[in-house]
Amino acid sequence: MIIRRTLLGASFAAPALTACATAPAPIAQSLPLPHDPHSHARPAEARVTHVSLDLATDFERKALTGTATLTIEARADAREIVLDSDGLIVKSVRTNLGETSFEFGSRDENLGQALTIAIGPGVSTLVIAYETAPGAGALQWLEPAQTASGKRFLFSQGQAILTRTWVPTQDSPGIRQTYDARIVAPEGLKAVMSAEMLTPNGEAAVGGRAFRFRMSNPIPPYLIALAVGDLSFQAIGPRTGVYAEPSVIERAAYECADMERMLRAAEAMYGRYRWGRYDVLVLPPSFPYGGMENPRLTFLTPTFLAGDRSLVSLIAHELAHSWSGNLVTNALWADSWLNEGFTSYFEGRIVEALYGEENAAMQFALAWADIQKAIAAGPPDDTRLHLTGQRSADDGVSAIVYDKGALFLRTMERELSRTRFDAYLRSYFDRHAFQPMTTQWFMADFRDRAVRGDAALEARLQLDAWCYEPGLPSNAEEPRAAAFDRVAAQVTAFNAGGPASAIPWADWGTFERQRFLQILPRELSAARLAELEGALGLNATGNAEVLFDWLSLAIANRAEASMPAVEHFLTSLGRGKFVRPLYRALMGQGEWGQAHARRIYALARAGYHPIVQTAVDGIVTPA
Repeated sequence: MIIRRTLLGASFAAPALTACATAPAPIAQSLPLPHDPHSHARPAEARVTHVSLDLATDFERKALTGTATLTIEARADAREIVLDSDGLIVKSVRTNLGETSFEFGSRDENLGQALTIAIGPGVSTLVIAYETAPGAGALQWLEPAQTASGKRFLFSQGQAILTRTWVPTQDSPGIRQTYDARIVAPEGLKAVMSAEMLTPNGEAAVGGRAFRFRMSNPIPPYLIALAVGDLSFQAIGPRTGVYAEPSVIERAAYECADMERMLRAAEAMYGRYRWGRYDVLVLPPSFPYGGMENPRLTFLTPTFLAGDRSLVSLIAHELAHSWSGNLVTNALWADSWLNEGFTSYFEGRIVEALYGEENAAMQFALAWADIQKAIAAGPPDDTRLHLTGQRSADDGVSAIVYDKGALFLRTMERELSRTRFDAYLRSYFDRHAFQPMTTQWFMADFRDRAVRGDAALEARLQLDAWCYEPGLPSNAEEPRAAAFDRVAAQVTAFNAGGPASAIPWADWGTFERQRFLQILPRELSAARLAELEGALGLNATGNAEVLFDWLSLAIANRAEASMPAVEHFLTSLGRGKFVRPLYRALMGQGEWGQAHARRIYALARAGYHPIVQTAVDGIVTPA
């Protein structure tokens, strides 16, 4: 929500984005920005509207050093502005009127510190000279041995509330900001950001080369992203391309061949792509997520490089975030389903458009199984879409916000008709573009624009039950995929003693292979496990999703023969989706598994991102 002074000077109002004076303002603009429990900021008094970074990368000290110039808007009587920070070393603060004072509040383990800066009438900019701490949670500094090129590498990961560890700003998803940056990288390395690249080859600068960037659209601060490394670029289409280390670029470009088609399919459904280019950056293996939807430049895990384009739905998901998440953003992390549930639904629509209904149906069926596991694991409060209570900003990373959220939208589509639901979603993205959103606002908007007082439709939809109640409402329908019926028949045959060599593994895609491994009995004899591995080559599969399912089964059966594969998997990548569950599975296998977990983690920990280190530290406990 963009806030400005009114003519009265003391109150704030959100400007309408429509050119038609008679058109109703979007609901999110007519309501005040809700309090964010994960930020120290007080945007109703003073808020950041633009960030201008001038930073140098220091690989020796593992620090970014320079200035952040903030453009602010403040109420007439505001005497301070409160920013978020965590570990930042602030040297001075200067306003457009001169030097000013600042102070840090006490540190909260989860939220960092409030950085309070004195302001007064006429203050419109703050120039903060600072540097980051070596252990900044958003930044991972990789040594040459940890990269494909043998050169140092830096990347940031701001979601959910880690931008405050490298940028002094108001780190709340509802406080959208534009930004520009000048980044000095060491000679021979290239800087890229989630913004328009203004100097593709850099400019001569002290300490290396300076790269300049500009993001003209207001974004939530968790989407400010930076990477510095030995990077090559290969175009895919007129608006799409891939960055990666030189030895990886050809493999990456092959996997990303459908990006331009995905972009056109997405636009056909939900309107113009508003960010200019859509490029992706394939990061080193320690990247903690599958992908991060940074605008204009998605960050991707190399685990999607299966060699056969079998995991490209990941790209469809991150591209879909260009509408749901980046264009319309959850104002609070308690409503992260508005980002991830919408995006998972949109991903399925892109997959269906490009690869057919059966592929989408299999994906939905796998997601249904994940929802059931999440509901069974509980507690009930964690199975609501709108999360309540005191909780971490990262608690929204689950099958509930992703898959239950997408199932909710598919239920809306079923009850409204696809034509009506698509028309609503396209309008929703247009009317709320570059704005924050909450569950309450969305529900009011959907009722106003789609339900329109139809009591029968309201009853069929069960909107409040989906958003605010645990579990699944009675109108949730399990997706069916005919291909999975055939997979189930193969599982039945194998369970009856049939040979593993009879399994049509070579004829199956990733989804069928995952389904097979997921529905096998959790207890199998050593002989049957060995037969499966020998016939299907599971320990050496190059598909990370399939390998993860196989290793999970192997650990459940204490299959010592697969432990070298487990060790290689956990020491060669840092994607939390895979790493956390496997360590948890090992630790649940008594002394046998715990010994393996501790030994492997001792080897792997230094290569994980701080986000993953923190999570696994709580899983792999000392002997």
